[in-house]
Amino acid sequence: MKADQPALPKILVLASGSGTNFQALLDASRGRDFPGQIVALGCNQPKAFALERAAQANVETFVVNHKEFGSREEFDAALMAHILRYNPDLIVLAGFMRILTTDFVRAFRGKLVNIHPSLLPKYTGLNTHQRALDAGDAVHGVSIHFVTEELDGGPVIAQAEVTVTAEDTCETLAEKVQQKEHLLYPIVVRWFCEGRIQLGDEQVLFDGQAIETPMRLTDN
Repeated sequence: MKADQPALPKILVLASGSGTNFQALLDASRGRDFPGQIVALGCNQPKAFALERAAQANVETFVVNHKEFGSREEFDAALMAHILRYNPDLIVLAGFMRILTTDFVRAFRGKLVNIHPSLLPKYTGLNTHQRALDAGDAVHGVSIHFVTEELDGGPVIAQAEVTVTAEDTCETLAEKVQQKEHLLYPIVVRWFCEGRIQLGDEQVLFDGQAIETPMRLTDN
């Protein structure tokens, strides 16, 4: 980067498992024109494969093992202390399997985004693919939203659809959705780093205008 160029927005990713969405973001960030830089990966699981992905990419890592804390508040305080060392512009939850406290969410309001494997507001929480199958849904998908105090309830930025077929199982549906996740998350992170999306008063602003419905990638 030339001396007269402004620093790129700093992205910090939190993950708990294999880190496939983290990898998708890593791959996208390596593009010459990507408007942000991933500065660190944080995990709550010491053996998460996401840590291996970060090491291979020379991205700094830290682990805050939730099992070492007596309460959710203590864990979140420790996690927050690690995050603040990097002063990130954006915190990306990429399969981070912890429910965050109100204090944590408020501290990073407007800087915290999450990905959820359903077309919100449908199917908050767990087992989303099986629930979509059980309901006989013809369309399922993934949502990316700003994080607020309500679990999986923050304003939705963008969604991607997948078609549910009669042959689909929980596993095949999960694979379809994950492919869309890897496509959609880098797009949304790019928008954020370009300053195109912001969290307004409980609504998403895109290019300064409130959006009535989430951006939607259809399955075609």
